[in-house]
Amino acid sequence: MEIQGTEVVAAPRETVWRFVTDAEFVGGCTPGVESVRVLEPNKRFEVVGGVNLGTVALKATTVFEWTRLVALEEAEMTMRGKGPGTTIDGTSELRLRDVDGGTALDWKGSVKVRGAVAAMAARLLQPVTERVLREFFAAVKSKIEESAETE
Repeated sequence: MEIQGTEVVAAPRETVWRFVTDAEFVGGCTPGVESVRVLEPNKRFEVVGGVNLGTVALKATTVFEWTRLVALEEAEMTMRGKGPGTTIDGTSELRLRDVDGGTALDWKGSVKVRGAVAAMAARLLQPVTERVLREFFAAVKSKIEESAETE
């Protein structure tokens, strides 16, 4: 599944960068996340969480690894997760650019879910992923803008 989009945050690029590369902040904005553990600062972190796909629940432990960080410009990562009867592999790219009123986050990602859960709930993967991403970016935008107002 391929996904992409652009979000505009009313904050300077430096502020946006600081937050979107912070594992605990990112985990705190993601629906269904139960815990975040930094494995290697600024490199790898582990997330435990889940999402409901209709009557099927997907819970996984996923390791994220930054594969490219160009300060204030772009970030790329890989992810590999495992849950009961399920594996998740993915990549994501994030580009920051200045726009009137703040910073644009151009993002795209690729996710592959395999196993029993994917087979049972295949038709729900895309809409649920899109919903989770909408909620994630709404939380990112809100929290960063709130923080930028107090800086």
